[in-house]
Amino acid sequence: MGRMMGVAFPLVALAVLSMCQGMAEAALRPPPPNMHLHYYKINNTCRYVEQYVRHQVTLFYQHDRSIVAKLLRMVYSDCFVTGCDASILLDEGPNPEKKAPQNQGLGGFVIIDKIKTVLESRCPGIVSCSDILHLATRDAVHLAGGPGYQVITGRKDGMQSDAASVDLPSPSISLQEALAYFASRGLDEVDLTALLGAHTIGRTHCRYVVDRLYNFNGTGNADPSMTATLLETLRELCPPRRKGQPDPLVYLNPESGSTYNFTESYYKRVLDDQAILGIDQQLRKSNDTEQITEEFAAGFKDLKKSFAESMYHMGNIRVLTGKQGEIRRNCRYTNKGNPN
Repeated sequence: MGRMMGVAFPLVALAVLSMCQGMAEAALRPPPPNMHLHYYKINNTCRYVEQYVRHQVTLFYQHDRSIVAKLLRMVYSDCFVTGCDASILLDEGPNPEKKAPQNQGLGGFVIIDKIKTVLESRCPGIVSCSDILHLATRDAVHLAGGPGYQVITGRKDGMQSDAASVDLPSPSISLQEALAYFASRGLDEVDLTALLGAHTIGRTHCRYVVDRLYNFNGTGNADPSMTATLLETLRELCPPRRKGQPDPLVYLNPESGSTYNFTESYYKRVLDDQAILGIDQQLRKSNDTEQITEEFAAGFKDLKKSFAESMYHMGNIRVLTGKQGEIRRNCRYTNKGNPN
């Protein structure tokens, strides 16, 4: 295994940040050049940026708890394609990333727009949209009961977006393919298992589930790893797909459901063969990922520590810093393409 679990957890133990609502810091890989913890405070360009972001996230969260799942998915969709450059936010161009089929149903753009507007009024031209996305996601996860974690800031924003570059895998991908995909981004099996824990909250469309219900691997039968009770429940929610019919949404973790609480219950469902998505259930197909799943199901603190570390790792995938990229004035447009 890439990072030892069990007795090795103290190696990634997280200390409490008393000035950040109990948020956690870990002994992590060095950040990319030109990035720092509290970057804008250290260089005195936008000293209270994190407080501004947290305030806006809290206001949105009080009215819509689903923003947690929306922001988590947006970060994943951004970082795993061209890197953490906020290209997922762009409306500009004939074929932006957010319009790719794999990104259908993305939400949360309004909260990023609002935070950017606030920051532009206080620190114009200073804070990148990419940093805003990561800070907002961290704060939303923490509000939902998940960990706080280090967000190393100083990213710049990308200046192009193209749906053709979106290579996000299907939820029906095999575990070995998923591990290889994560490895291509510098992440290991602990990161994969921890980041899939984002499925403790949120919903998915039935189209990502029906293959398990009616035609698993082209057999014409249901996925044999699925319990009879879960199969019956999901077949009621997701009838066989027919052209022109609605594509309902189902909760990825019914134990969390509409409360959108971040808990270890997702991992317990995997161990009980109650996972909704095929990739989630496949965590039991590898001794390594099954062991990690067992660790997380048995210890919420262990899950929070590893999730925090893996979010940090994901947040540093192919970032733009220094003279690379730009600081957008509007997160939906490059500065050159901004109609205003």
